[in-house]
Amino acid sequence: MVSARARMLRDMVRIRTVEEVLADYYRDEQEMRTPTHFSIGQEATAVGVCSALTVQDLVYSGHRSHAPYLAKGGDLQALVAELYGKQDGCAHGRGGSMHVIDQSVGFAGSAAILGEMISVAVGSAWAFAQAGEARVAVTFFGDGAADEGVFFESLNFAAVHRLPVVFVCENNLYSISSPLAARHAAGTSIHGRAAACGVPSVHVDGNDVFAVHDAARRAVRQAREGGGPVLLELATYRWRAHVGPGDDHDHGYRSLEEIETWKAGCPIVRAAQVLRDEAPDIDSAVRGWRTEFREETHRAVDRAKTLPFPDTGRLLDGAYLPVAH
Repeated sequence: MVSARARMLRDMVRIRTVEEVLADYYRDEQEMRTPTHFSIGQEATAVGVCSALTVQDLVYSGHRSHAPYLAKGGDLQALVAELYGKQDGCAHGRGGSMHVIDQSVGFAGSAAILGEMISVAVGSAWAFAQAGEARVAVTFFGDGAADEGVFFESLNFAAVHRLPVVFVCENNLYSISSPLAARHAAGTSIHGRAAACGVPSVHVDGNDVFAVHDAARRAVRQAREGGGPVLLELATYRWRAHVGPGDDHDHGYRSLEEIETWKAGCPIVRAAQVLRDEAPDIDSAVRGWRTEFREETHRAVDRAKTLPFPDTGRLLDGAYLPVAH
């Protein structure tokens, strides 16, 4: 039987492997006609948080959506079909990488507009509170979204109404290529902004999946039991470019040395080191999982390529249209 902690490691290996394989297809074949934002290097944030949730809890994310989608139980075949723009995709080929959804597992949606889903998650939490449901809404966003007005408005509204929402800031230090230090005054922090709004907050090593899980579990319990919102600021780092499958150390805004320093703190390697005493064969297990998930992803790609594109006559299905009078 796989322990809960080993399962978190397995989930991170799956997300990493899936995204690496998809990045290769994206680069080499140019058949996915959608911008993609990979979470390679940031797997611990999604897995640590989502492993503290139930199916009934709702997760929202921004443009970097693959990791939280898969961590919440999203369907890999549906995700890959969506990247290829096919009708069987999780958004029926209409959303692409940045607009994935699977309500059956509580992944309520993602969107490309910076900070857009923060307020939507607060709306869901308000609905839970109004209905007296013991459910929690979680919203993932980056440090760039923490500069948006909707972030502050949502924090304040959630605090005033003591809503069951957990704000998860994946702080990877850059808003595209703009470093945190160029946007925030010295001595300030994102979790400090939440505290100023009366929202309890905590800063966590976002590359330690077990620390993230423990912090998320406490935050979710507080929100679920009526204690109001919590913000988790998770310090992490993306290895690839802001968008697309490539590297960007030559773009001038960060150095190869900085990237390599963060890679040395790989969340998968760190979790395996922690588990080695209780599971001496963990390294062999990781190698086996990588093989398993590579094959799974290749099968999903092969399948997606055979599927039909959406019928052009039904492209407006699901859209709100004006009523003719």
